[in-house]
Amino acid sequence: MTRQTITAPGLVLRRWRADDVDAVYQACQDPDIQLWTRVPSPYEREHARHFVSELAPSAWANGTGAHFAVTDASTGELLGSCGLVSIDRPLASTEVGYWTAPGARGRGVAVGATRAVCRWAFEALDLRRVLWQAAVGNHASRLVALRSGFRVEGELRMADGNPLGGHAGWVGSLMPGDPVEVEVGELTARRAKVFGGAQPVLPAKDATLRRPDERDIDAMVVACSDPDSVRYTTVPDPYERKDAEEFASRLAPLSWARGAGAIFAIADADDSWVGNIDLRISADDPMVGEVGFLVAPEARGRGYATAALRAVCEWAFTDLGLARVKWRAQVGNVASRRVAEKAGFTMEGTLRGDIAHRGQRRDAWIAGLVPGPAATGPRSAATREGAAILARGPARAERAQTSRVPGDAL
Repeated sequence: MTRQTITAPGLVLRRWRADDVDAVYQACQDPDIQLWTRVPSPYEREHARHFVSELAPSAWANGTGAHFAVTDASTGELLGSCGLVSIDRPLASTEVGYWTAPGARGRGVAVGATRAVCRWAFEALDLRRVLWQAAVGNHASRLVALRSGFRVEGELRMADGNPLGGHAGWVGSLMPGDPVEVEVGELTARRAKVFGGAQPVLPAKDATLRRPDERDIDAMVVACSDPDSVRYTTVPDPYERKDAEEFASRLAPLSWARGAGAIFAIADADDSWVGNIDLRISADDPMVGEVGFLVAPEARGRGYATAALRAVCEWAFTDLGLARVKWRAQVGNVASRRVAEKAGFTMEGTLRGDIAHRGQRRDAWIAGLVPGPAATGPRSAATREGAAILARGPARAERAQTSRVPGDAL
């Protein structure tokens, strides 16, 4: 292949050398690199030696890949890795991959290197497409791709190496002529940080909101078999143990990993499950979320749902920068309506045939809550930006597949 050194502001990308082994070994001890990339885990010194001395040179020699060491232009310090894998000459296509050493993160290293490598792929190798893939949940990699101009086009089933299970991956592409320097909004970056971390535990009056898990299964089966749960929510009927296991072990963590929203178990003072509450970010308008909740029959009327709804809305406004949270329930679900009103929602009317429920269309009540002193206290900078965007007109959203979870609840 053509020249094998690339420069970018503050960076030099060069071929790997034998004296890089120690630095690669140290960097790849990082848990995030082992979690989200395809490097072996545990990562041993022999793995670093093999990559530097055998795999990377062989790919260069065969024209099947171009692996670069990303170094500091002033000091020569190794900052990361970025390169092309699986170069397909007949299709003029390749895939980009990267990681950043822990001590170099937050400095734009991956973005600068990825932009430079993609330009080089188009100009020097005359490739016509660069692909990007990452496991669903790897929001840091997704943010780098967005800032490098990649169009994230959806999810790829049976993707390799998803630590969450289910083998789901995001996939995107970059073509010649696409801009490789893209400004990403503050809210997008903020949400990448939120959803790229662990789901928070939210305090609520007399309760705690946490991720659902296996300890909640038995109580969920009982609650979701209750006649009112079946009447007013979308839980399966009959509700079986496998449904609760699927909800807790796959749907809840996958919703968080996708950045589509959050599903919380409502736990009492003894950490016993008393209900679920979920927030779903609209696929049509990323400034809007919708809430749904379900409470176990024996826990109804004790304020758990109201406290949980207030806590989730406060988190949605302050951490996610939402401009509006909406609530819907079937007409007649007075208990759910009372909870929404106590939490500060304003009833806005009735939507005819708005809810699909067990093969029929049902009318729905709808209510909304917006940030402000009465709802959650002082508005954050992200919330103010969200309100300004909403005032200018409907926001464009990245369309992504999302999971439906028990909503319209009691």
